[in-house]
Amino acid sequence: MLPDQQTDSEAARLPKENIDRLTKPFVRFLHIQSASGAILLLFTVAALFLSNSPWADAFEHVWETRVGFQLGSFEFGRSLREWINDGLMTLFFFLVALELKRELILGELNKPRMAALSIAAALGGMMVPAAIFLALQSGQAGQHGWGTVMATDTAFVIGCLALLGSRIPKSLRVFMLSLAIFDDIGAILVVAIGYSNNIIWVALAVAVLGIVVIRAMAMLGFRGFPFYFLVG
Repeated sequence: MLPDQQTDSEAARLPKENIDRLTKPFVRFLHIQSASGAILLLFTVAALFLSNSPWADAFEHVWETRVGFQLGSFEFGRSLREWINDGLMTLFFFLVALELKRELILGELNKPRMAALSIAAALGGMMVPAAIFLALQSGQAGQHGWGTVMATDTAFVIGCLALLGSRIPKSLRVFMLSLAIFDDIGAILVVAIGYSNNIIWVALAVAVLGIVVIRAMAMLGFRGFPFYFLVG
């Protein structure tokens, strides 16, 4: 018997605890591909309800709750909204980018025609909403906000794809995922360049240095994930 099989066998003989009655159904639920899409849809409906209810102010105030730690005079804290935007969303896009890179190298997007189709669709998805916004807001105070409507919500795209599961072809899933990511990259660049008051060149230089170091590590043959995590 292999070591892993022996470990699984020994784990199966462990006495059952009451907590197993809660954890096992939860684990099985998370293994369902459409579960993430269902959870996203559920919380979206809940957020829309709360935002348009008498509890809207209290709901908004929750996101400003400060979370962090303090050691003597050193304090590291952020609002709950900032932890999600700067922390969890960074991890989310990191994982999505890994899947996109796999498709660019080994999958269907390594074909220039397929990649060009996604980029062209993303450009259309940016320009058309901006044009509609400008047409509706022309001459009004809000016309300068045209860049805010260009981004595709990647999380919702992935959630919808997860809900459909295996009922859609893989090529369509890859196309929609790449379209959403290319669209997001373009929209972020527009917002960063067109709406920023100041560019922090030191931060950009550190980011470029990190990319150079990662590229050098790859060329030298580093394969350990912790090294790349630390540099990232």
